[in-house]
Amino acid sequence: MTNLKLPPLPDRTPIKLSISVLPDLHQALTEYASLYASTYGRDEPIGELIPAMLTAFLDSDRAFTRGRTSN
Repeated sequence: MTNLKLPPLPDRTPIKLSISVLPDLHQALTEYASLYASTYGRDEPIGELIPAMLTAFLDSDRAFTRGRTSN
C-alpha cells in the first residue's frame, strides 16, 4: 500500500439543523448580512453565514479549545 502524506479525509457530509431565534437576534443577523454584503460585495444568505460565525466563535473560545484537547 502507498504511504500518502494526506490522511483519509474526515466525513464532510453536512448535517442540517433547524433553530429558532428571537426577533432581536434575527434583526442583528440581518444587519450583519447587510454589512457583510457591503464589505465584500457579495450577498450571502444568513443561513450560509451562521456556520462560519459559529466556527469562528468556537475557534476563539480558549476554554472550549483547552477543554476539548484535554478530553
